[in-house]
Amino acid sequence: MKIRLAKLSYWHVHAWEYTGYAQEHPDTEIVAVWDEIPSRGEEAAAKLGVPFHADLDALLASPGIDGVIVDAPTTMHRDIMVKAARAGKHIFTEKVVAPTTAELNDILDAVRKAGVKLTVSLPRLNDPYTVAVRDVLSRGLLGQLTEIRVRLAHDGSLANWLPEHFYAPEETAGGALIDLGCHPMYLTRLFAGSMPESVTAAYGYVTERQVEDNAVALLSWPDGAVGVVEAGFASRHSPFQIELFGTEGALLFGTPDERLLVRSTKLEGEGWSELPLPERLPNAFSQWVGHIQNGTEAEENIALASDLTRLMEAANRSAAEGRRVAISELPARG
Repeated sequence: MKIRLAKLSYWHVHAWEYTGYAQEHPDTEIVAVWDEIPSRGEEAAAKLGVPFHADLDALLASPGIDGVIVDAPTTMHRDIMVKAARAGKHIFTEKVVAPTTAELNDILDAVRKAGVKLTVSLPRLNDPYTVAVRDVLSRGLLGQLTEIRVRLAHDGSLANWLPEHFYAPEETAGGALIDLGCHPMYLTRLFAGSMPESVTAAYGYVTERQVEDNAVALLSWPDGAVGVVEAGFASRHSPFQIELFGTEGALLFGTPDERLLVRSTKLEGEGWSELPLPERLPNAFSQWVGHIQNGTEAEENIALASDLTRLMEAANRSAAEGRRVAISELPARG
């Protein structure tokens, strides 16, 4: 029997991508749509040939819904996901889970109490280069990490192809860093193997929107290591880049070609070696379906997504207050 899903909002730019995942997966189907903007939801439901529900509570009360895909405004995540969990619905959601640790804890608490399965879309965890980098780190080829730099930027605010609501702070809770910078942030956290001690962030407003379209965050660890997270909506021809430096070697990806280069005292030869990229792992949606079917938990995914919320909260606070923010200043993760 297929897992019956409700699509909750088409606010996010990836909403139709996730719709496609649900349509393509042999074990899932979308059977209903809700949207905070009824006209948009009605249009989407008509395209899918499923009912549109204007009343979210009534939709969630339906026994004909097993799970939900949440692509609503970031600032609505807590209310929607807490309701969904309490109604016994499994949840797949766009990052970030929530803009603050307090809201995150409310969601995690509701999910735990209800026993539903939560998975967050952190797609670059499953990409070949991430799998390869993790292998390099597990082999100790770089020694002790001293610097991690990950950059992801595009020209969305220059070329005006991002939807205007992506610049509305009351919906997004931020700009380039909380949206696009999520990917460099969770990758930096992953490669480091632990949360940093503090975050210092600076935001730029190149196209003078209400939210930043140019951002950098500096993460600092007690052992002296630093992480540099870069994101922007105002950069043309900016390749996705990963740079790792350690006491025994260095790793480069995307400079600008999608080649993984390593140089290490632990490898034969003095120069750079290109390492092969493995196959892509199953996407987060397929993993979520597997957790529902097998009664398992997305432990690493949820842990990284939770840390991502905390890092974004620290970065937003740092940029707003013009100071270094210690992670210890944030509420504890529930």
